[in-house]
Amino acid sequence: MTIRPFIPWPDARLRTVCDPVEAIDDGVRATWDDMLDSMYGMGAGVGLAAPQIGVMQRLAVVDASDSGKEPIRMANPEVIDASVKFREYAEASPNLPGVSAKISRPRGVTVTYLDETGMKVRKDFVGLWATSVQHQIDHLNGKMYFDNLSAVKRKMLIAKAKKQAKKS
Repeated sequence: MTIRPFIPWPDARLRTVCDPVEAIDDGVRATWDDMLDSMYGMGAGVGLAAPQIGVMQRLAVVDASDSGKEPIRMANPEVIDASVKFREYAEASPNLPGVSAKISRPRGVTVTYLDETGMKVRKDFVGLWATSVQHQIDHLNGKMYFDNLSAVKRKMLIAKAKKQAKKS
């Protein structure tokens, strides 16, 4: 089990668009395993994108199952369709610990990605699964969840995180 450290905000890597994955190989599978160990190790996460641990590839893992034992490994995920209905969830990131915000996103999305065998998959996600997938794809595009907030709310959230970090 390898739990990797999370890159702290405002590291520039968190604002960088990740490189596409050319092929699924043992290195990619090992990165996914480390990502899952890191995600499960934080206790409350339902997804993780590779740049959050400093790997600049378009890799993500998501597990919003009730059991917490049904992970999906994705390379080059892309939303190809989204529902018109939106849903709010409280989102957070281990890269900016101690804060969260309610973010409104499409309730359901259809995503294409390469799975652990290298096969292209088209899958529908709904609810928390959809929110987490969209959150991870944002990370792969150099975007943080709080970028979906107004400038004022974003500034307040970052200030609150900095204040909490000083107390730690």
